[in-house]
Amino acid sequence: MVKIPNVLLANGVPMPQLGLGVFKVENDQNVKSAIKWALEAGYRMIDTAMIYHNEEAVGEAIAESGLAREDLFITSKLWNADRGYDRTKAAFQASLQRLQLDYLDLYLIHWPASGYIESWQAMEELYGENKIRAIGVSNFEINHLNDLMSKTAIAPMVDQLETHPYFQQKGLHDFLGQHNIVHEAWGPLGQGKGNLMADPVLTQIAQAHDKSVAQVILRWHIQRHIIVIPKSIHRDRIEENADVFDFNLTEAEMAQIAAIDKGARGSRDPNDAEWLASTQNMA
Repeated sequence: MVKIPNVLLANGVPMPQLGLGVFKVENDQNVKSAIKWALEAGYRMIDTAMIYHNEEAVGEAIAESGLAREDLFITSKLWNADRGYDRTKAAFQASLQRLQLDYLDLYLIHWPASGYIESWQAMEELYGENKIRAIGVSNFEINHLNDLMSKTAIAPMVDQLETHPYFQQKGLHDFLGQHNIVHEAWGPLGQGKGNLMADPVLTQIAQAHDKSVAQVILRWHIQRHIIVIPKSIHRDRIEENADVFDFNLTEAEMAQIAAIDKGARGSRDPNDAEWLASTQNMA
């Protein structure tokens, strides 16, 4: 079993630096098997969201694990359709019920769709009532973060962003560091897009360390002080993804990887107002 280190959030809450993401894992048995294998391998963090439609299966897997609740770190997210003070409170409670939990370790606003200020104010209250141990955002750019922080009392503790070697988010990464907001990477392995796994620089570094390209990428994130949530439904991959704490990339290797950044976003642009508006009717 791998011992995964923690990162301290701004409020002192420890968050595992590596966890299991379950985005696009829709078959309940696949969700439960992946979580079972991950927990056996030493994972203690599971990242889900209302819009993934698998919170119930995550909750069942947690209940069946036999692990103490305080030993787990569970994240879910507020969907774009659930904006405003009252809807946020209701959506949060619904997520808790589906997960069969009394509290969440981290709750994120999923995208910067309209109404996020009012939603954040509701989350601040839930945080103050100890129903959430930490609050944060996902897919928020610098403009969204500045707007949010200028109008609310508590700064986000986490920003979960698409981040991988072909989309390194360097400017946003630096901004988060300056404001003591932890950078968490979704799609840390590139989601199978852009032929990232065959990149010659990454392949050469992997061979030098007798590791896989995926392990090198995850190690690169770790050394950037980023939290990662690689998704897999395969036991061997789940175990391999956690086996990244027994080697270090050199400064030269980190620089080599920094140089392959293409600014290639593989998903939606958080500043695409038309798309964000369209999602606010999506459940």
